[in-house]
Amino acid sequence: MDPVSDAPTSFEFGHFRILPQRREVLADGRPMELGGRAFDVLVVLIEANGAVVSKDELMSRVWPGRIVEDNNLYAQIKALRRAFADRAPIRTVVGRGYQLTGDIRVRSAGHDEGTASETAREVLAPAPTPTNLPAPTSDLIGRDVEIGEVMRLVADHRIVTLTGTGGIGKTRLALEVARHLLPQFADGVWVAELASLSDPQLVPVTVAAALGLELTSGAVSPERIAAAVGAKHIMLVLDNCEHVIDAAAGMVEALLHTNPAARVIATSREPLRAESERLYRVPPLAVPADDTQTLADVLQQGAVALFVARVQATDPHFSPDRRTAAAIAAICRRLDGIPLAIELAAARASTLGVQELASRLDDCFSLLTEGRRTALRRHQTLRATLDWSYELLSQSERAVLRQLSVFAGGFTLEAASAVIAGVDILGSDVVDRVATLVSKSLVTADVSGVTIHYRLLETTRAYAREKLTEHSELEQAARKHAEYYLDLCRQAEAEWETRPAAEWLADYGRQLGNVRAALDWAFSPHGDASIGVALTAAAVPLWCQLSLLDECRRRVEEALSRVAPGSNRDARRQMQLETALGLSLFHTKGPARETGAAWMRALAIAGRLEDTEYQLRALWGLWSHRMSSGEYRAGLAFAQKFRGLIEKQPDPAARLIADRMVGSVRLYMGDQADARRHIERMLSRYVDPLHRSHMIRFVWDQRVAGEIILAVVLWLQGFPDQAVGTVQKTIERARASDHAISLCYTLARAACPVALWVGDLAAAERYVSMLLDRSAKLGMAVWRAEGRCFKGMLSIKRDGDDTGLRLLRTALDELRETGSILRDSAFLCALAEGLAGTGQVAEGLAAVDQALERSESSGARWCIAELLRVKGELILLENGPDAAAAAEDHFRQALDQAHRQGALSWELRAATSLAGMWRGQGRNKEARELLAPVFDRFTEGFDTADLKATKTLLDELAA
Repeated sequence: MDPVSDAPTSFEFGHFRILPQRREVLADGRPMELGGRAFDVLVVLIEANGAVVSKDELMSRVWPGRIVEDNNLYAQIKALRRAFADRAPIRTVVGRGYQLTGDIRVRSAGHDEGTASETAREVLAPAPTPTNLPAPTSDLIGRDVEIGEVMRLVADHRIVTLTGTGGIGKTRLALEVARHLLPQFADGVWVAELASLSDPQLVPVTVAAALGLELTSGAVSPERIAAAVGAKHIMLVLDNCEHVIDAAAGMVEALLHTNPAARVIATSREPLRAESERLYRVPPLAVPADDTQTLADVLQQGAVALFVARVQATDPHFSPDRRTAAAIAAICRRLDGIPLAIELAAARASTLGVQELASRLDDCFSLLTEGRRTALRRHQTLRATLDWSYELLSQSERAVLRQLSVFAGGFTLEAASAVIAGVDILGSDVVDRVATLVSKSLVTADVSGVTIHYRLLETTRAYAREKLTEHSELEQAARKHAEYYLDLCRQAEAEWETRPAAEWLADYGRQLGNVRAALDWAFSPHGDASIGVALTAAAVPLWCQLSLLDECRRRVEEALSRVAPGSNRDARRQMQLETALGLSLFHTKGPARETGAAWMRALAIAGRLEDTEYQLRALWGLWSHRMSSGEYRAGLAFAQKFRGLIEKQPDPAARLIADRMVGSVRLYMGDQADARRHIERMLSRYVDPLHRSHMIRFVWDQRVAGEIILAVVLWLQGFPDQAVGTVQKTIERARASDHAISLCYTLARAACPVALWVGDLAAAERYVSMLLDRSAKLGMAVWRAEGRCFKGMLSIKRDGDDTGLRLLRTALDELRETGSILRDSAFLCALAEGLAGTGQVAEGLAAVDQALERSESSGARWCIAELLRVKGELILLENGPDAAAAAEDHFRQALDQAHRQGALSWELRAATSLAGMWRGQGRNKEARELLAPVFDRFTEGFDTADLKATKTLLDELAA
């Protein structure tokens, strides 16, 4: 084959043809004008065959041996994009370089013009990138230069802050840049809107929600969010930072210090002053100079183009002539090219006419600047524009705009009508006025959902709020606003048990900003604390469903400080709040003393009020608290009290929850037969309720919770295959329920330990990974620490080196900090085995002695047989005086304890250890007579690690 004839002589895409040897580009057969450097850049990108080409490589190929600035390369890229009108799309890959995408075809010299061309390669469009970017409702006009400049900054700097006065268009520009860069971030581009926040502490919570993180336990800090994001390739847009500037800066620095792949665009009226921050001051839109003569020159200026486009949106036939264009130019100059001000002006053009509009605006400016002509700054110009726009409204429109300022973030027409309607205006009139304000660009509408949501622009809301205060209407409006959201949260609370979670959250989740605003007013000096207390109690389901339990705890603590003692009504509120406090503390701080104290107070009040429902909730909470604290005897007492009380309830399924509670206690106290009896009775009779009341009242999916206990009991009793099957079924059930907490509970309490016990390390690795991922998203400190413990155990079993030991030790310390010691003895046992495996026998003996002491003191005897066995193994390894006798004594104790508990799996391990020791002493017959009967009691699980090891030993003993 002739290599010359097969060499590519041209490349084609669409109706373009590139001829490298002739350095020519044809469009439909006609030559195009393209500079030499731009042509060289194009050829390099084509030859890369779809790969990303770095800036350094492009510059070295196009300008060999020369030092050139980055802007020279960008100028050539821009020239290519302009020449091909994006028909040969050149992607900017942030932080890496450029890529030519599309279907490029290559022709060889041996091919004739009429033959089908060969496809050199196809660069497929990337899969849709995850994002919460809102869809644009209109074109961003006049910002092409700014978009390119910001994109270049983002490519070279990890934090870019867009600064400028209110209304300059920082948000619109940031979002448009983010849309352009969306394909470059594999893990998404995410927007966190901070405008509605009044508390800087809520910045991390808002960012976590925007990123889809569910950080339930503990304070949601920037560091925790950064850790949860990890090394994901994301861009975060922090919008409207100026009123929470320090918190926003802390959030940015935490994220960027942890994640080298992350990028941040922030918008603020002032710099964040974050490390490595690059500022970009958003300029006004271009306005025509006073001496601009031609109509075309006027219309191509960004400010005029925006004005014309907005007028044409309401009047498609609007076409300015020279005189009208001159008036528009004057308006734009008077408004300093501020986009918001221009849009507000254009909203009235169709009714007033451009000439009248120009004269009214001129009068308004004269009024506001009289005597202080040197003080015409951008903020004042925007205020002048808002004043002017406000004066153009009718009295009723002004009144509605003022009242709308009490809403934080957004509102529905129903909410607006409820808050604003009264003696002076009907609800139907409120709807009409809101629609008018939307048409005048003073209110924006989000039509993406089933229900339309409205909001005021940030600067408009601040302006309207001032007017509300000037008219002495703030207190009344804030009260009606708080009362409305109190009623709405009560409605949400009533529907929480019966409606699907996703549907419920879609309706009520976005109300959080208004709930916060209502609570801020209610607990302010001029507010009404009684409304705040009631609203806090009613909003608990909202915080729980949104996994904002730390915020829930803080709000509940504030509400409790305002409850007036005395009346039954206040006592009932306190009871509800104490129950919520106990729940939020349990998930955010673990089984701490204050957690139990909150539930004790709730129980006492519920008893006085004879409120059985809240007595049950408090008893369940106290049982959970004692179980997690390792106080099993106290836990059993609370479970029995729960049973005595729930027997009087009409719900038979609820009565069976007591069986699960008692069965769980029996498991950890070492009575496996009684534990199984309670759990199987519960599961055989339990009928899943039609609504989610049990999951809400007692946290977990109750069938899932019962099956978790059953899986552990089955393995202990010598049914490993059934245990594994139960785990798999329970995981599927937890997933189907779409209840993340129940899934984590399954993974931590059954899936991970059972997989490790049976020796299925692949399954263990899968389950541990799931637990760590879910617990990070939920922010559950206990489960994250347990997941890390299991990861350490897995590493010890798989690798047997110090890596797993270090991880397990660290995770154990983390777990103890939460106060949870439910599995402490089992983790210490694994640590002791790992220490012995690396020759640290004395340290291993100290760990197992500590575990034995804790088991004895707490009554947690479920794994005491295994602890005794492991101690015997370590005594043998220590090889001290009378080591064999001491080890045999511990093995026999382990056998006895396991047999008494009906824990056949522990019994097999103890018998195997003792038989192995006897084999080393030449006592093969005794060893076989001990081990064979235990092995023969198994009916399944012969492919699990323990039974395979035992079978191998039996075969060796028989040889």
